[in-house]
Amino acid sequence: MPQLASIAAIDLGSNSFHLVVAEPRDGHFKVLDRMREVTRIAAGMDADNQLTEAAMGRALACMARFGERVRHLPHKSVRAVGTNALRRARNSQAFLRLAEAALGHPIDVVSGIEEARLIYLGVSHGLAEENGLRLVMDIGGGSTELIIGQRFEPIAMESLHMGCVSMTERYFGDGRIDAKRLRAAEIAARQEFEPIEEAFRAQGWQSAIGASGSLLALSDALTLHGWSDDGITRAGLYKLRTELIGLGHINQLARFGVREDRCPVFPGGFVIALGAFEELGISRLRVSDSALREGVLYDLMGRIHHEDVREHTVQTLMERFRVDQAHVRRVAETAQRLFSAVAAPWELMAPEHEHLLQWAACLHEIGTTVSHSQYHKHGAYLLEHLDMPGFSRGEQRQLAFLVRGHRRKFPVLELAGLSEPAQNVGRRLCVLLRLSVVLHRARRANALPAFTLAVDGATLKLGLPRGWLGEHALVAADLEQEASYLKSVGLRLKFR
Repeated sequence: MPQLASIAAIDLGSNSFHLVVAEPRDGHFKVLDRMREVTRIAAGMDADNQLTEAAMGRALACMARFGERVRHLPHKSVRAVGTNALRRARNSQAFLRLAEAALGHPIDVVSGIEEARLIYLGVSHGLAEENGLRLVMDIGGGSTELIIGQRFEPIAMESLHMGCVSMTERYFGDGRIDAKRLRAAEIAARQEFEPIEEAFRAQGWQSAIGASGSLLALSDALTLHGWSDDGITRAGLYKLRTELIGLGHINQLARFGVREDRCPVFPGGFVIALGAFEELGISRLRVSDSALREGVLYDLMGRIHHEDVREHTVQTLMERFRVDQAHVRRVAETAQRLFSAVAAPWELMAPEHEHLLQWAACLHEIGTTVSHSQYHKHGAYLLEHLDMPGFSRGEQRQLAFLVRGHRRKFPVLELAGLSEPAQNVGRRLCVLLRLSVVLHRARRANALPAFTLAVDGATLKLGLPRGWLGEHALVAADLEQEASYLKSVGLRLKFR
């Protein structure tokens, strides 16, 4: 199997941004370069959840420096993911346009559950092979992910809306640490864990692993004082709690060996860890150097070598929603034929364009499980809001748009809701899906005749064998209707 020279993962976290450049080697990788910068974009949001100019400036300067390192790499070799802060920021689209230009590569904002999956993938590849269940916890700047899994497969995943930045700002914003504040923060953390406590304890695990700067810093502090010789323990956390009260202020944390850039968020990470130990019954947590960015690298290698988890997700959804797989596969095959005919003139040359069309064809009828009436709208809602392993939020929105737009009036308003780069691609892929669905309206297993599709500016010319439309009057009527629908987006459909 051919190896790529280099691949890169960029983790746009709520507290810091990370870049890892690596060389794939027989299913694993050798790290060639690492970069890390503290940006604190989660702390740089105003009361309306808007990224401030200062926060955006820090982040964009970092993206420009990362871009110097990876801009020369092909898009398929680089994946950048945004997490909680970019999920929350109301002006994230404006920021992402600038960040992508600075980096030279697209940026995917992932859901909390997808973030959890990637964290587990990175951690599990960094551990010795074990057959038992393991609990993985990652405390980020704005969210905390917990996963129970076995070997490389996650079984249960949760993403909680608290992180070391948000918790520190809320309870220790002025830097002071005292018993009253710690107690209030601990209770708040335990309240966040409470809804998942019963399910996670019932599932159980044989080992617990922590991954994140917060948990590594905690482990280092406990080891430095001799309160633990193997990761983080509950007894060690209790001793650290007493010492924190004695310190009284964040600016004294260097005494625990905490890095200067970690000190401002250390108390929040501590109370979240203690809350997890108490609420979930953790007694010991080993720490791992691998986390989200390593998971992104392994996921990227899977995509490159055609082991894309998104394919499995689509197949799982087809089975879960009981779609007529024979029919949607026929629609997908026709969509592929149409795509091949116009990919070059319509500039649909990226592999992701073809993938999106195929996945949308396979999933365009999942809404029928809700109701056949308006099923395209039900399907779009499901695809936008379901947990879909491997898919970014942007990809889910694109799929939702294609499914929403595969029949009836062309969804002009929904098209406007896509990012600017996705709008032109979305319009064209949607047209191809719509034509495929129309041609298979009768849902017959009979193969379609040879046909042609050509584009000339805003005109599409669909050619069918002489006399075929006369024998298929309903298809002809549907194509007439489709021609009127496409006028709303400035396209002219001709067929003969």
